[in-house]
Amino acid sequence: MEKQEQEDIYKEFKSAVNMTSASLEKWLKTEESKKVGWDSGDGESIGHKSGEHIVSILQKKKAELTEMDYKHMQKVHGYVARHMAQKPEHPKDSNWDYSLKNWGHDYSKA
Repeated sequence: MEKQEQEDIYKEFKSAVNMTSASLEKWLKTEESKKVGWDSGDGESIGHKSGEHIVSILQKKKAELTEMDYKHMQKVHGYVARHMAQKPEHPKDSNWDYSLKNWGHDYSKA
């Protein structure tokens, strides 16, 4: 992956993820975070696993990010962008809201 591509992905990720690692970590411990999303095959949702990866990315220095991190960051940006385009009429405390938070985005902060 080229440096410019990494820089673009980094900026997109930072614009999509508006929760801190601490707030996301706290959110991922709630029952609400565990009750939404598609099961990844082991009882934990894909979004919940994504949130755990996002926490680890947020806790790294930029120079420590791996190719795998950048690929996940790209996936996160795409998910958040698609999900925001499907905003329901009453988003607060909806599955839509909870799912977005699992991916590191709190729409109420936007």
